[in-house]
Amino acid sequence: MPAFAQGARQPFLAYHASWFEPPAATAQETTLARIPGFVDIVALAFARPDLVYDGGLDLSRTGLEYRYSGTVLRDSIRLLKQRHPRTRVILSVGGSGWTKGWPRFDEHALARLVRDLGADGVDLDFEPEDPGCAMAKGGRIVCASYEEWIDLIARIRAVLPRPMLLTLPAWSVGAYGEGRFAADAPRSPWTGSMLGVLRSPAAREIDVVSVMAYDAGPLYDAERAFAAYRAVWKGRLLHGIAVRPADAASPVTSAAEAERRMKAVRRDTQGGAMLYALRSCAPEANCPPGETEEALARAICRGLSLGGCDAAVP
Repeated sequence: MPAFAQGARQPFLAYHASWFEPPAATAQETTLARIPGFVDIVALAFARPDLVYDGGLDLSRTGLEYRYSGTVLRDSIRLLKQRHPRTRVILSVGGSGWTKGWPRFDEHALARLVRDLGADGVDLDFEPEDPGCAMAKGGRIVCASYEEWIDLIARIRAVLPRPMLLTLPAWSVGAYGEGRFAADAPRSPWTGSMLGVLRSPAAREIDVVSVMAYDAGPLYDAERAFAAYRAVWKGRLLHGIAVRPADAASPVTSAAEAERRMKAVRRDTQGGAMLYALRSCAPEANCPPGETEEALARAICRGLSLGGCDAAVP
């Protein structure tokens, strides 16, 4: 796939917040269809894991909160790809809003929706309420959630084999807790929660890992966390930035800081960027000018030297 070919530019994945998308009657009216070409992967957020989807582009029980029809959503994806042929669109399932439906996860309904929308794969945002992690003998962390992750990856790949994409957003401190990262702060129940997943054979089925390098409090070092993930994962690794951190104690990232971080990421040939999320700065949010999704997206673009960074971000 062009976005991940050997020697290709470093990818930029951005989540598209369906709940902030305004109503639209046609694809041309949607912000989705007007996302600039420097965003390589657009993740539609969020489908529920226990979605009900029998076909016909009926989104009513999928979890997606777009205030337009499934037909308009499909046509918007099609129009976006016509304008920017290298752009990929994936469907993000789960997230912090859908943590309880995983026992009823329906990969077949998910695959039907992906294909009917003309999308290119899945973003598996499994966020267990309790990962069940503990230190085992030998200084390795073992988590009960490892088996769940591995099962979900296998089930998705069974219905959406490559070249469909499978991306995975990883918890902020999920690679801490062992070796030279054993003492890194902050310590939480999610410390080490991704280590066993990324060391498992199932990791071969993952195309991209995005570090959710935010919402981890004032002691968190996002660049250190990226290094911790790089120590265990050798594939595409994206440094995540949030437009509006949900945790009030976590610092807000400015455009200048985002650009600085991306210049550092650029030294990693398998590195890239993730932004959560487009449409976060709805009019009522009153985001400062240097902290809007547009300011951050353009800063990421400049930092990674993607080109066309002055394009509008609707």
